[in-house]
Amino acid sequence: MISTTDILNAKVLIVDDQELGARSLKQMLEEAGYSDITYTTNPYEVCELHRANHYKVILLDLQMPGMNGFQVMKHLNAIEADDYAPVLAITAEPAYKLHALKAGAKDFISKPFDGEEVLTRVRNMLEIRLLHEGACNAATTLKILAQQDPLTGLGNRRLLANRISAALANARRNKSAIAVVYLDLDGFKQVNDTSGHRTGDALLKIVAQRLESMVREEDTVARVGGDEFMIALWHVANASDVATVSAKLIEIVSRPYIIEDRSFTITASAGVSVYPADGEDADSLMKSADAALYEAKRSGKNGFRFSQQT
Repeated sequence: MISTTDILNAKVLIVDDQELGARSLKQMLEEAGYSDITYTTNPYEVCELHRANHYKVILLDLQMPGMNGFQVMKHLNAIEADDYAPVLAITAEPAYKLHALKAGAKDFISKPFDGEEVLTRVRNMLEIRLLHEGACNAATTLKILAQQDPLTGLGNRRLLANRISAALANARRNKSAIAVVYLDLDGFKQVNDTSGHRTGDALLKIVAQRLESMVREEDTVARVGGDEFMIALWHVANASDVATVSAKLIEIVSRPYIIEDRSFTITASAGVSVYPADGEDADSLMKSADAALYEAKRSGKNGFRFSQQT
């Protein structure tokens, strides 16, 4: 729900080549409680002002010398990423109203001004604009959350699969290799059982930070289960390089953890798969790494194993 405060604090730009008209509109809006009103008499600076300030509504006079309102709208439409130029057209010509709407204006007000009409249309348009932005932001947030582990902030299995697919496409083009490391914490259940889930969650967050610190920016670390993590290594030269990285990941996870003045120690086991030997797609590579992890756990934990196909 959009509050009155949100509406009255929204950034508004008035564009009118007549100083008197611009100042009159500004005063009218400020007297109604609007707190962030700017005006310009230069239509050539509108786009730059909008880029810098992201106005929620632009009251735009259509009849100006040099560059008219229709030309300004064309430039505004070109810079709006969501194709939503927040223009409230101002015109004394009834014939221009339909043309303005077709050109991208969302509404219009007529000259000479009727104060009640101006305030009503400005308020309505601000409310619609703020609702539109809120919906866009919510959709973006949901998209991010759908691919993110809420506890650690790492990507989840869905994001990992997308990143592996992108890495595979790159590997096919460049005839190179990628690797997937499936890492599981040894002894994590005991930490949860003896010290509680709060401590366990804190430990998982530290594990996530440590793993991210050991890989390159282009690699991806994801949490795919309670105490399970997968790391997609974007480009690897050979199995020896993958073994080195895997050993470092296990070593850093095995360092002591200090949580609320208590020391905890866990180890880690990992399974490794490499494209193209262990799979041609994300799903098969993750399954091969999972099978290798099972072998690592069965062989005594605190180590890693390559997929038998590698």
